[in-house]
Amino acid sequence: MVSYPATTETISLALEANSSEAISILYQVLEDPSSSPEAIRIKEQAITNLCDRLTEEKRGEDLRKLLTKLRPFFSLIPKAKTAKIVRGIIDAVAKIPGTTDLQITLCKEMVEWTRAEKRTFLRQRVEARLAALLMENKEYVEALALLSTLVKEVRRLDDKLLLVDIDLLESKLHFSLRNLPKAKAALTAARTAANAIYVPPAQQGTIDLQSGILHAEEKDYKTGYSYFFEAFESFNALGDPRAVFSLKYMLLCKIMVSQADDVAGIISSKAGLQYVGPDLDAMKAVADAHSKRSLKLFENALRDYKAQLEDDPIVHRHLSSLYDTLLEQNLCRLIEPFSRVEIAHIAELIGLPLDHVEKKLSQMILDKKFAGTLDQGAGCLIIFEDPKADAIYSATLDTIANMGKVVDSLYVRSAKIMS
Repeated sequence: MVSYPATTETISLALEANSSEAISILYQVLEDPSSSPEAIRIKEQAITNLCDRLTEEKRGEDLRKLLTKLRPFFSLIPKAKTAKIVRGIIDAVAKIPGTTDLQITLCKEMVEWTRAEKRTFLRQRVEARLAALLMENKEYVEALALLSTLVKEVRRLDDKLLLVDIDLLESKLHFSLRNLPKAKAALTAARTAANAIYVPPAQQGTIDLQSGILHAEEKDYKTGYSYFFEAFESFNALGDPRAVFSLKYMLLCKIMVSQADDVAGIISSKAGLQYVGPDLDAMKAVADAHSKRSLKLFENALRDYKAQLEDDPIVHRHLSSLYDTLLEQNLCRLIEPFSRVEIAHIAELIGLPLDHVEKKLSQMILDKKFAGTLDQGAGCLIIFEDPKADAIYSATLDTIANMGKVVDSLYVRSAKIMS
């Protein structure tokens, strides 16, 4: 078997070889016992090339084993280079689809190793990555426990850049758990830390994106739109794939404030045309349905673009609210001419299943959207006239309130006289 030393010629040979031969050659380069500065430089180059080859072959498990195999080599190079290589290999595994569990295992192994080697800087970053993966895997309790410990440690060290990442991650985690006050508090902490340092555009875009999501959740769609626009500009300039999501949420805000007519203009703009695809088509379909107040078109959009609308939790939550509002408006318009009407007739007019319409009508009655009752025996909806408020009740309450003030005043005066 031919032995390949750590030389520039060997790297060139590996680059010219086919994938399997190149991987074999690069592994042999790493096994070269030489530890001269030149050999170490060649090995670093071999690691980069090997990562690329293994990622192309989708060999995630081999990348995990490679990271374990490189531990003796890490003692020969500076800690900063070690951190770069470790994070590079973890990123390489992340490029392979369906490797979330493998990434979690890999991060946990590296946390143990860095803790044993007392490499605090690297450990904190790997733990932050691990928390993000646990959140992605919906293991919220474990992710929250890890972040709670990590954030205290990083605050003591005053590592502002890492602190921004951790606070942002904590905000996303609390948002996933539907704890909005804590999500907002964590985002405020991230902004405070970011104001003290230079924040890379990608990170600033992430902060703006999370800000937009939280404002939209509070129904403040105008402010949310502004933040989504800022995030879109940052991601668009970097060519970041998150730009399309920022644009999608911008369109969502326009729809939610009943400005659906602006959606087509934004999509046809110079920036919007770069991202034409299923995501923007889905939002355009929803905007058309909203403009025409058509439940049928709305349901068609939800069915045709399920992946872009139903499977996106942020969009789905807001569109559910929009659908309910649209349904209520249509039902109120249909029942307005009647004092008594069959539920089946209303269901036929609106084009929805009978049980669905009956359930919605009962909910609207309980929410006092209109006055009426359901006669389920006869299958009818009975609508009452709007009750007229009797002025005598409010006048009586005002009189009693005024009498209370007079009695209180007399009591204060009598107390002064007695003293």
